[in-house]
Amino acid sequence: MRTALLSFGLVASLTLANAAGAACYADYKAKKDDPLRLHYGVIEVGDGNCSAGAAASVIQGRLGNGWQLLEVESVFGPEGLDQRKGRAGEFFLRY
Repeated sequence: MRTALLSFGLVASLTLANAAGAACYADYKAKKDDPLRLHYGVIEVGDGNCSAGAAASVIQGRLGNGWQLLEVESVFGPEGLDQRKGRAGEFFLRY
């Protein structure tokens, strides 16, 4: 019985560690003024806290050249990359 509980605990710990370490991506919209330009992009926001709020902080910190984050559309795992690649164009994993 004790061995079964230890095995279960080990499996549960590994599963949680895997979930916490999973890659996280976000798709977002950004703008640049004078002249007004808009872009849609996809960015890797790292492992761990995969929330829109955490992603917004990461994205705003990485955007350069006068780009301003307008919104985080969604956060997702690697399984969502292929369907967004064409739409993001040159801003696919750029920052």
